[in-house]
Amino acid sequence: MNGANYIVQALQQQNISQIFGYPGGAIMPLYDALFGSQIDHLLCRHEQGAAMAAIGYARATGKVGVCIATSGPGATNLVTGLADALLDSVPIVAITGQVSSAFIGTDAFQEVDVLGLSLACTKHSFLVQSAEQLGPIIEQAFILAKSGRPGPVLIDIPKDIQLAPAIQKTLATLSTSPQPIVQSQISDALDMIQAAKKPLLYVGGGVGIANAVDELRDFINLSEIPSLCTLKGIGCIPHNAQHFMGMVGMHGSKSANHAIQECDLLIAIGVRFDDRVTGKLDEFAPHAKVIHLDVDAAEIDKLRRVDLSMTDDLKILLPALQTKTNISDWQDHVVAMKKKYVSRYDHPGKTIYAPALLRQLSKMKPEDAIVCTDVGQHQMWVAQHMFVSRPENLISSSGLGTMGFGLPAAVGAQMACPDKTVIAVSGDGSFMMNVQELGTIKRRKLPVKILLIDNQRLGMVRQWQKLFFDGRYSETILTDNPDFVTLASAFDIPGETIVTKNQIQGALTRLLECEGPYLLHVSISEEDNVWPLVPPGAANHKMIESER
Repeated sequence: MNGANYIVQALQQQNISQIFGYPGGAIMPLYDALFGSQIDHLLCRHEQGAAMAAIGYARATGKVGVCIATSGPGATNLVTGLADALLDSVPIVAITGQVSSAFIGTDAFQEVDVLGLSLACTKHSFLVQSAEQLGPIIEQAFILAKSGRPGPVLIDIPKDIQLAPAIQKTLATLSTSPQPIVQSQISDALDMIQAAKKPLLYVGGGVGIANAVDELRDFINLSEIPSLCTLKGIGCIPHNAQHFMGMVGMHGSKSANHAIQECDLLIAIGVRFDDRVTGKLDEFAPHAKVIHLDVDAAEIDKLRRVDLSMTDDLKILLPALQTKTNISDWQDHVVAMKKKYVSRYDHPGKTIYAPALLRQLSKMKPEDAIVCTDVGQHQMWVAQHMFVSRPENLISSSGLGTMGFGLPAAVGAQMACPDKTVIAVSGDGSFMMNVQELGTIKRRKLPVKILLIDNQRLGMVRQWQKLFFDGRYSETILTDNPDFVTLASAFDIPGETIVTKNQIQGALTRLLECEGPYLLHVSISEEDNVWPLVPPGAANHKMIESER
């Protein structure tokens, strides 16, 4: 057994059955070992697509996603995907080939210092220096990727080590024991909750990562504390919960942004006080004491000083903090704000209004459908106007904001969940970033449903140019876009274009009922913007809702 065969065996011992990648010279021994193995490899059409497909797979399942690439440009093409996984705390193991050990440091063909390059965008990186290290490093990589705050781990393996004889070894399995919670902190937190007149839950992606959605919902059902969420927290709380106000922050709901400025106790659960959430930090939740629950101690007091923090497993903390409250005046105020600031969909004219389109899609899609988005105006419209039942059912690039993410992420999610409806919502700018992954969809006949919202602009940048740069539209006009339906047809993907409201119902029906992949191209006005918007440097309650 050589090193490459051993790697395949080690992946199988980690219960890996699906990987994504693209072959090349320095990784050829591993691809040879994969040939005929029980691991299913999906050939993506770009290494960045492979990394993002692995992210989609991991986020849809909670398992570790695995991607593979060759040395040099193959490895560098993974970097954006690794950075995306790092900022969104996604467990990924990336395996790259490297030039043979004797040639490292000689500027050999397709040699790049992948270890050095990856340090800023991974949780940990390894360069394997002998065949004997393969087993321990692979084992450690999977432990690191999954444990604590998850993240990407890279293993760089020289070609000669893939070909060298390897000793079979039974690898240990990951085993962790929960740490006992500090009862005095629980008691202090309960006292703070009981003393608060306007408590508020600020819920982030850490809840889904911790698999603590049910515990959070039990906590909310008992306490009836009003709540809001981040982009990654969408799906943790039922969208129709009486006191849930939706997303907070730059494009958050008006009720959420006002509530967070009024609360007197902010219970931050699995969040990192991101700048797109807080707005002007020193005016964020100005009247509130803060309880911060997060597995990563590095997040505590990083941006907002807190009054009490606990870095334990949310599945243990949330049940321990369950309590009833007496805050009826605050609850009534929240309900009144929700009614006052409810979204409207009565857009004038015959043209398609993207929020109304997405709300209709939300009503028509299966409840367990997985929605993957790219980045831009359409991403924020999805967050504002679509509903998902669980956090794993909305997969979006939140921290890095990677254009081109949606299509390959949908590929990974569809491979993970072949029986679920997977919808990729994209904009015309983002779609062109990884359009080659239509070839991956064709290759496996994946039934991904693509909703392409086209305003012939880089919409979010154009909106900012209109608002903050005196309408100087520098390099954001995309009137030279291709015919997207014809482009899809080149990959045997059927589709259609719609331009008026009366076409929406029938087109969405055809999109969702098509047995295979389908592209619905939707033309909208370039003047449509995402509202509300918290301007840069402003406090959350100082939202604008129209062009000035």
